[in-house]
Amino acid sequence: MIADRFRLAVAQLNPTVGDVAGNADLVRKARAQAAAEGADLVLTSELVLAGYLPEDLVLKPAFVRRCMEAAESLAKETADGGPGLIVGAPWRGEDGRVYNAALLLDQGEIRAVRTKYDLPNYSVFDEKRVFAAGPLPGPVDFRGVRIGLPICEDIWNDEVCECLEETGAELLLVPNGSPYWENRAEERLQVVVSRVVQTGLPLIYCNQLGGQDELVFDGGSFALHADRSLAFQLPQFETALGISDWRRDGDTWICENGTVAKLPDLDEANWRACVMGLGDYVNKNGFPGVVLGLSGGIDSAICAAMAVDALGADKVHAIMLPYRYTSEESIKDAADCARALGIRYDTVPIAEPVEGFASALSDLFAGTKEDTTEENLQSRARGVILMAVSNKFGRMVMTTGNKSEMSVGYATLYGDMNGGYNPIKDLYKTQVFHLAAWRNENRPDGLMGPGGEVIPANIITKVPTAELRENQTDQDSLPPYDVLDDILECLVEDEMSVGDIEQRGHDRALIHRIEHLLYIAEYKRRQAPPGVKITERNFGKDRRYPITNRFRDRS
Repeated sequence: MIADRFRLAVAQLNPTVGDVAGNADLVRKARAQAAAEGADLVLTSELVLAGYLPEDLVLKPAFVRRCMEAAESLAKETADGGPGLIVGAPWRGEDGRVYNAALLLDQGEIRAVRTKYDLPNYSVFDEKRVFAAGPLPGPVDFRGVRIGLPICEDIWNDEVCECLEETGAELLLVPNGSPYWENRAEERLQVVVSRVVQTGLPLIYCNQLGGQDELVFDGGSFALHADRSLAFQLPQFETALGISDWRRDGDTWICENGTVAKLPDLDEANWRACVMGLGDYVNKNGFPGVVLGLSGGIDSAICAAMAVDALGADKVHAIMLPYRYTSEESIKDAADCARALGIRYDTVPIAEPVEGFASALSDLFAGTKEDTTEENLQSRARGVILMAVSNKFGRMVMTTGNKSEMSVGYATLYGDMNGGYNPIKDLYKTQVFHLAAWRNENRPDGLMGPGGEVIPANIITKVPTAELRENQTDQDSLPPYDVLDDILECLVEDEMSVGDIEQRGHDRALIHRIEHLLYIAEYKRRQAPPGVKITERNFGKDRRYPITNRFRDRS
């Protein structure tokens, strides 16, 4: 029997990797809500029962078995006459291999299994490590509608969708696990437009939501008609259940009532990604809150603001850790920032531990000059104190180093690099300044922090300094941040040659120096805590350079 109409629910959910029972409950609740709205079918995101990315959990038979059991249990529940379900799960085939699968559950059964054909193996993705590639798929029949189920990467090339169109699919429903980085929504839209033009079929794109370690999934699910017009658009960075009615119109399907959410601009999207990544990391790992050193500088101030937006002021504890080089201006700025955010603020002077270390080392260091060794004692004393507070009260230490500093090693191992998570790890210093000023002018809906000036203006305008010696500024050892960040973006994001960077107007000797610092700091970055991915090429899975590396571009 051929259907002429159906009501679709797109469930944009925030699963947790490994929490199979909890993820199944999210699907169950979404289905109940969809049933109350009269939906015929609920579409969920890629591997929703496992959470995405499950990485090597997929190699664990007990984990795969639990995901399959959860899918079978959900299938039985569809015998109630309510909506069918499309859910994603790892699936062990009859050949014994494990696949990334989309399952059609309806009328009490698993009615169809479709497996991912094109396994991504680039950037943050490593699916060929854990999954077998499935065959080119044909459509599935759902109550008289022939549906194609390409899975995420399957639509980034033309082979799968072409096969589905040729074998009779009437529309494409795509479960996705597509992580955020800058301008990613536009990139997805262009891919979907290409597939719609290629096949002449409407395409519904359902994306995962939520933070998973360094990745943030921003949702933003949407659909295009066969003529490439927008059928509906769900919000980014929010859970959502989008209900839409579809009717057959000749050889195609038309959405009659799709709502269109306004997507955030780049600044808001970057801010929300940092906030969501931090909040989900803290909450999904069971920390009661965070503690951080609030120095009076911009990096710790913006991290404190993000933490309050993510968790609420009651879950953020700031500590000023002054030493003889800490200025009165910094002490005032830190206190003003804590007051503006409404967070707990304590002061723990570090003179005694720093001088205790210096005394303990005095015989060993006799006859040497003071240098960065003594400066790093200050940072490491602060790190020890923050970790002690974390151990005592259970709150996670949040680190606050930006991408510019981590690129060139302007950070202290076992000092300011101590901690569990860093929301600005993938933001260059110039981006930090820009977003701090932006947040003072904007408070997006749904965030837990206050409006108004949450980062005192003086923190944004004053000259950056680590305050580890008298009259120190960052520019004593680094070029101006606009220069540094441009060189770093050329080296890190674009892998440009020294000669090409020089053509942009930069000094060749400075480029060589920055390249050298970038390479020799790799060992530090390997020991840094995770943090939110914002750029297309973050430090970690995106950029895997050897620690032992003598290459330098001297062409």
